[in-house]
Amino acid sequence: MRRRAAGLLLLGFVIALVIWGDPAPAPAAPLSTPVVEPAAPTPPVPPGGQVTVNVNNGPNGKPSTAVTLLIALTVLSIAPSVMLLCTCFTKVFVVLSIIRNALGLQTIPPNQVLAGLALFISIFIMTPVLSQVNSQGVQPYLKGTKSQTEAFQDGVQPLREFMLKHTRKDEIALMNRVADKPRPKNKDDVSLPVLIPAFVLSELRAAFIIGFVIFLPFIVVDMVVSASLMSLGMMMLPPVMVSLPFKLLLFVMSNGWTLVVTALVASYR
Repeated sequence: MRRRAAGLLLLGFVIALVIWGDPAPAPAAPLSTPVVEPAAPTPPVPPGGQVTVNVNNGPNGKPSTAVTLLIALTVLSIAPSVMLLCTCFTKVFVVLSIIRNALGLQTIPPNQVLAGLALFISIFIMTPVLSQVNSQGVQPYLKGTKSQTEAFQDGVQPLREFMLKHTRKDEIALMNRVADKPRPKNKDDVSLPVLIPAFVLSELRAAFIIGFVIFLPFIVVDMVVSASLMSLGMMMLPPVMVSLPFKLLLFVMSNGWTLVVTALVASYR
């Protein structure tokens, strides 16, 4: 037993000498990598031709599809402003709103109905002008017989004549005075930035005059109802509640919608 232990001890000692006595391998010499200089940057190449955006008519004289689409989107974006400021929409809508207030109806008809009715009445009134704009400006440009500038000038002319016809000279003089511009010698010298606000002011003035005339009979009804309630001692009963049916009856029996629409359309003929 002792011999076996001594033999194992001797064997372990020999193995330890073999492991520890073996010298560590020398580190490998680093490989020398040649240094490569970076290449010089390549200078920019000048363009072969000048880049331009051409919106003129095509070879056959007609505008391209892209130009037509761009013009259509532009027209659609400014259409609400043109409808409000350059047509009879403002006057018609104000008159319809005054009628609603004169009847004592605050939300009936709703604003959406009044705006829709005013829109289609305006389209009916403006149809001759829009037809002239289409025939003098839009169609010649689409056919390639007019440039953009010529088509715009010829297309705006019917709308310009419409606004001049229904604009008072006092409003034109006011806008020229505010803008510190000389007094125009004739209607052709009136610029659009002066004509458009003058036209809107004239339309509002005409709408308020019509509204005043419409209000008078309904005020008489309110006064009669109020006096009757006072004489009967019914002071706690709101006169507006009693007069509303009589005002509606008066408006319907006098065919009020026909009279109002006829007066509005006739004012532009």
